[in-house]
Amino acid sequence: MKIIVLAGGLSTERDVSLASAAGICKTLLEKGHEAFLLDVFMGLENAPENLEDVFTLPDHGLGIAKNISEIEPDLEAIKASRPDQSPCFFGPNVIELCRMADITFLGLHGGEGENGKLQAAFDLLGIRYTGPDSLGCAVAMDKGLTKQVFLESGVDTPAGVCLYKNNSNCSLRALGLQLPVVVKPCSGGSSIGVYIVNTEEEYQEALKKSFRYEDEVIVETYIKGREFACGVIDGKALPPIEIIPKTGFFDYANKYQAGATEEVCPADISEEIAERMKALTVKAFKALKLNVYSRADFLLDEAGNLYCLEMNTLPGMTSASLLPKEAQAAGIEYADLCELIIQKSMEARYQ
Repeated sequence: MKIIVLAGGLSTERDVSLASAAGICKTLLEKGHEAFLLDVFMGLENAPENLEDVFTLPDHGLGIAKNISEIEPDLEAIKASRPDQSPCFFGPNVIELCRMADITFLGLHGGEGENGKLQAAFDLLGIRYTGPDSLGCAVAMDKGLTKQVFLESGVDTPAGVCLYKNNSNCSLRALGLQLPVVVKPCSGGSSIGVYIVNTEEEYQEALKKSFRYEDEVIVETYIKGREFACGVIDGKALPPIEIIPKTGFFDYANKYQAGATEEVCPADISEEIAERMKALTVKAFKALKLNVYSRADFLLDEAGNLYCLEMNTLPGMTSASLLPKEAQAAGIEYADLCELIIQKSMEARYQ
């Protein structure tokens, strides 16, 4: 198959996306596909005269991949570095190449790559892509809307409210919450802009910092407990994985810096809790109108209560990411996982 692996973009998870997509592209090449790694925003400025020759270029676009920094990328610098200075989300030749491909593998994370807009655009353009449809992506990306769907669908989630930048002077008491709480952007990812606060002063500072990323934030009850993730492919849950940061919680640095976090899969929990987590994952997946694959994040408190925090519609896909580790525990190797995602995406929309 001719496959464009789409990455980068203009989200705070840009570097993560490039690393994920590079791994996907390499393994698809090893499987015999004609794959090319493409940055959706930067595009391909100096393309061959015959654009289809891109699929046989010797470097396969892998030169754009980079290591994940401890801090999120400078998006304004990224915008300024684009040669044509266009504000269009799609860089030079991106649409043309995606239309030429048999399918576009979405290695994007966060922002326009994961909020349903790109999926909707591709639907209108007749471009085949991997992962969930536009509706599910749009709903799952909005943590406030996700919380409402979970509560109405019987998926336990921490109590919380949405706050807007122009109307954020409400006290925690007025919001029906008490310290400690978690403050996070409504549509962010990779735990960027997420703060656990224990005092009123910390709360006010966390609001200021989170509002730097978005005009809407979530304030929710802090749940003290163990952190887990549970993937789902084609409506079937994978073995849960436990995430054990050496310090703090599973934030941006702990997610992507080697040795910062221990991960145990299958998780060291009772069969009853594992099955309950898997059932909740599938329930959340269906409630959010998702298909193909996703990954749920959970907290397990000391009393054995499970809380689903969110669904990641395009979860990390480096060979060391959570979903591939869960798949491996289920007997699905990384390369087979990439091909399975393509297969299930084709079955969901294009057959």
